[in-house]
Amino acid sequence: MDPFAKVAIGSTGVSVTRLGLGGGPLVGGALASQRYETPREEGLRIIRRAFDLGVRYFDTAPLYGAGRSEARYGAVLPSFPRSSFALSSKCGRVLELAAAADSSPTEDGVPRLKPVFDLSRDGILQSLEASLKRLHLDSVDILYLHDPDVENLEREAMDSAFPAMVELREQGVVKAIGCGMNQWQMPARFIRAFQLDIVLLAGRFTLLDHDAYREFLPLCLERGVKLTIGGPYNSGILARDLDGPVSFNYAPAPQELIHQARQLKQVCDRYGVPLKAAALQYVLNHPVVATAIPGARSVAELEDNVRMVETPIPVELWAEMKHEGLIPADAPVGS
Repeated sequence: MDPFAKVAIGSTGVSVTRLGLGGGPLVGGALASQRYETPREEGLRIIRRAFDLGVRYFDTAPLYGAGRSEARYGAVLPSFPRSSFALSSKCGRVLELAAAADSSPTEDGVPRLKPVFDLSRDGILQSLEASLKRLHLDSVDILYLHDPDVENLEREAMDSAFPAMVELREQGVVKAIGCGMNQWQMPARFIRAFQLDIVLLAGRFTLLDHDAYREFLPLCLERGVKLTIGGPYNSGILARDLDGPVSFNYAPAPQELIHQARQLKQVCDRYGVPLKAAALQYVLNHPVVATAIPGARSVAELEDNVRMVETPIPVELWAEMKHEGLIPADAPVGS
């Protein structure tokens, strides 16, 4: 599979590479089992190396590092032709000055900030304006509404956030709009209420978790909505040694899912295929999926993700997973 092939997002004029770069790990990870800081220079090297390799879709959000992820992209991406890459960021939270004893700027040159939900029209516009300043760019291509379910803000999303985002798209300020969430039920309601272009779905359609497969993916196909897959490794369980502690859905993985992951790995081992390769290519094989955006906390991890997409996978592997009931029998991954 070519990780750098481009997929168009409807008629928006936006195209993304099959493999994109998630912007969260560029600054670090907040999982209890995986807390780490990504040094600034390593984060910048990851972005540069991704572009050098052929990645042309980059995702970020004000939430990631309280503006530092956007600032790191802003230190690199403006040096490339703006038409050569697609960029997404998110709205729904604004960043306010943190009431901290240490008021000095971060190493990325942004103040110490804290995210606060604001789905009002003014909040959406303020969030985008601040993002563009941190990114040192005039535009983002895709704007996602970020996590309105965290504080049960569905009504505010319907009444003010999405109308403001539709307005931004109509004005040409952004080319495509959608939402980014860790569930599919609320995005399904948004898709039925608004003409969205793309949804960033994290964790609910993976090699291990097929929760969105039967209802949400067909709805996206019907409505012409593309998917960006976040968390293709389910926050770690599909990418790490299964003999030690692993995470699923940003928490310690339950034993039944570790057992299921080991079954998947046993099939992969029989064909000499890394579990990570199967995890990435499984989601990318579905016609509704435009791109997957695993994060990388080092250049080595980034390069490994590229190898995982390029790894040949025999159809017999998928057939065995289907036979064992590990993936849906009608999954579009070969017979």
